[in-house]
Amino acid sequence: MADEDAPERLSTEEALARIAARAADASVPLNLTRANLTRANLTDANLIGANLTDAYLRRANLTRANLTHANLGRAYLTGANLTDAYLWGAHLRRANLRGADLTGANLTQANLCFANLTDADLRGAELRRANLTGAELRGADLEGAHLTGANLTGANLTDANLTRAFTWISNSRDAYLTGEYVEGSYLREADLQGANLKGARGLSWRHR
Repeated sequence: MADEDAPERLSTEEALARIAARAADASVPLNLTRANLTRANLTDANLIGANLTDAYLRRANLTRANLTHANLGRAYLTGANLTDAYLWGAHLRRANLRGADLTGANLTQANLCFANLTDADLRGAELRRANLTGAELRGADLEGAHLTGANLTGANLTDANLTRAFTWISNSRDAYLTGEYVEGSYLREADLQGANLKGARGLSWRHR
């Protein structure tokens, strides 16, 4: 939504210049707030602790990028390639990751509250202790993902694929899992109070 009082977007050229400066000197702070990095090639980029709040990263290539503790709040990452990206402790609250490729990405302890992960590819992703409160995961592919200790309170997993996912979930209260495919998944010590499991198949669930 347009905001007349919001600052102008950081140009692609300036944003890439700042990233290049960081590559030359890892101590350089990296402020990429509202940067336009649509379709940018950021493969293997050092974006540790970068501020990418409200940034445009649509269809950007972030393969193996290091985004440890980066702030991607409200960032637009639709269709982005984050294969094997390192997002440990990253802030992705209300980020739009619709259709993003997060295959093998490390999202350990990431904040994904209210993030849009509709149709995202999260196969083999590490989501240990990630906060997915209120996240939209409709149609997401979580095959082989690790969700140990993840918080899925209020998350929508309608039609999600949890095949062989290791889901030792600490809290999935009020999560919506209607029609998800969970063959071979393992939900141990899970709190699924109020969850809608209609249509679940192959669910192995142990509740203490």
